[in-house]
Amino acid sequence: MQQQQKKRRRRRRRIKWGRLAAYIVILVAAIFAIRGAIGLLTKSSDEKKTKQGTVANENGQQKDSAEADKATLPSLDEETPADGEQDGQTEPDSSAETGTEGTGADGTDAKPEDTSQPQEEEKPFSLADLDNPEGFDERPAAQGFTLENQQVDINGLDTTRLDWGQGGDLDEWNRPAGCMQYQEKYGKYNAYFIVDNPEKKVIYLTIDEGYENGYTPQFLDILKEKNVPAVFFVTQSYARDNPDLVQRIIDDGHELGNHSVTHPSQGVSSQSIEEQTNEVMGMHNYIKENFGYEMHLFRYPAGIFSEQSAALLNNLNYKSVFWSFAYLDYDVENQPDPAESLQKLVNCLHPGALYLVHAESETNANILGDFIDQARAQGYVFKLFE
Repeated sequence: MQQQQKKRRRRRRRIKWGRLAAYIVILVAAIFAIRGAIGLLTKSSDEKKTKQGTVANENGQQKDSAEADKATLPSLDEETPADGEQDGQTEPDSSAETGTEGTGADGTDAKPEDTSQPQEEEKPFSLADLDNPEGFDERPAAQGFTLENQQVDINGLDTTRLDWGQGGDLDEWNRPAGCMQYQEKYGKYNAYFIVDNPEKKVIYLTIDEGYENGYTPQFLDILKEKNVPAVFFVTQSYARDNPDLVQRIIDDGHELGNHSVTHPSQGVSSQSIEEQTNEVMGMHNYIKENFGYEMHLFRYPAGIFSEQSAALLNNLNYKSVFWSFAYLDYDVENQPDPAESLQKLVNCLHPGALYLVHAESETNANILGDFIDQARAQGYVFKLFE
């Protein structure tokens, strides 16, 4: 009797486990069937979208081709940053140290005239025209804008300190050869040493502000009178101590550039990655919070940089602005002769020039207007580097 009961219990268990196994098999089969159906639907949908996109693209190309036959679009100007030396610090020698000569940045093209259409009545020239020469950048200058640079891997990049100086060798267009060499080498990191377009007589004026010596209002008055835009590179201490001047720079339509928080005498490239980031973004955030302006141009204190630091600035969505002309104008106790300085600035004119002058210089304040006039007399145009 007990044996029969045991047999019945074993039979019931086998039946129970058999049914459970059958349910599992059915469930697994159902899951695979559902996944297969979903895959077929997704594939069909993707193929449909791809086909529609192809048709739309072909139609767009045909439309663009038809429109291109009717009119020629103007080319946009290329912009390049300039780089300067630290204010109140020893400026790099005209020849590059440790084997560093400058290289150049890209140039800007003038808008071609459409001879097939009647020319409109000439309008008065203003600072706004210089800020936006082609009409393609509608942003208010006071708001700034954010770059979206392609990020690069900075690990393993050269950390050798480079002391920038444009050097004395010139090419057939009077451009420093070192600028062209460095532009080719470091331009991939959004670093600019010159605007490389020998066909266009364009000057980009940049002004360094390490501390206020009483001449910035005169600079701003001259620039406003002459309708000339400029980039003013300021440190955090300058912005903190001279908020009214910083606000006027913005309101007058000039570009406000980042010159670091503390202006380290050995250059930001002598610091750790974290410290360099704090030097740049600390200043960036200070200006954004206190003036509602977002900067995107950086000038290395004393012009000292490295390949790795240039790549880091790129990853912080900045352009590194060097220079193709600078001279010993920053020593307020030993200011150069105005007449000699003016002649030097004029003699060094070249297409795509990135001029660096210091605003604490009395000499610069006295010759700035004459330099602008003489440069224009030689056919040069002043444009804002953005």
